[in-house]
Amino acid sequence: MFRSGGAGRAVGPGPAGPPPPGPAGSDWSPYERFQDAARSYFIHADVALDAVAGVLGRRRVRGFTLERVVDLTESGASVWQEAAVCDGRRLILWHSEEVTDHEAPGGTVLDSSVQVLPLGAIGHVGMRTMVGRNERGDRMNRGVYLVVATGTVQELSAVPGDDAGSATARFRPEAFRFSKSLDDGGPGQIARLIDFGRLLGRLVPEGRR
Repeated sequence: MFRSGGAGRAVGPGPAGPPPPGPAGSDWSPYERFQDAARSYFIHADVALDAVAGVLGRRRVRGFTLERVVDLTESGASVWQEAAVCDGRRLILWHSEEVTDHEAPGGTVLDSSVQVLPLGAIGHVGMRTMVGRNERGDRMNRGVYLVVATGTVQELSAVPGDDAGSATARFRPEAFRFSKSLDDGGPGQIARLIDFGRLLGRLVPEGRR
């Protein structure tokens, strides 16, 4: 991560439109619109939508993926939420995390942040899909792992020198990782993340020209 069945695409809205948003944490894969998906999945959907809309402007969302992780700590449950949105030119990354603030009502505040990457800054898109079979023997995707890397150096580590005493350094590029599995998201979200990875794979070469 940033983190019905089968290998087909996620079910889109029918003639009557998408189902109404469910409670926070509901499966977002049936929703084609980012706004509907966020409202059905995020606890702080209004914060996510406002942050992304402020960057998106009038541009159209071409694809997106969402993630939500609940961590149980001694002080209670902490929720990490993130969205990756592509408008055809940029990758907009939003995430939020509840952090402790004893002076705030309730003892926590929401740390919300946005990062914007032009597609031309992306140098690598890699996707690994775990393909298996269901009970009927039909092929199905059981998981997917997507990596999006830029040319920005995120980490520099020293490599031990050779016998001549020459030392080198290893550069680790900035990378964003997204994953879905049958246990984490289910078949619908697996299919949506595959679609998102394929979209980036098609658009990134255009963004780099």
